[in-house]
Amino acid sequence: MIAWMSWTMPTAIFFAVIAAILLAMTVYEVVSPCTERKGFLPIATTRGDRLFIGLLTSAYIHLMFLGLSEVSLWLALGISVVWLCILLRWG
Repeated sequence: MIAWMSWTMPTAIFFAVIAAILLAMTVYEVVSPCTERKGFLPIATTRGDRLFIGLLTSAYIHLMFLGLSEVSLWLALGISVVWLCILLRWG
């Protein structure tokens, strides 16, 4: 059924990490419900909103590195992790 996809180890790790993040955020939300707040983003957001925005912008960071440079994607990963941490904390 999914034989068309190339399941390499990095691909499997990527999906496992995303699933773990979603599971951790779900548990965190059940244990400690959040309310909307206004950070540096122009809208009031919840933790889940900031996670979604962070994952989406991280995908764009990776696509820009792929399309516009020959630099290793490890640098894009580092930038994405730092960006996600900043967004979750102060966004």
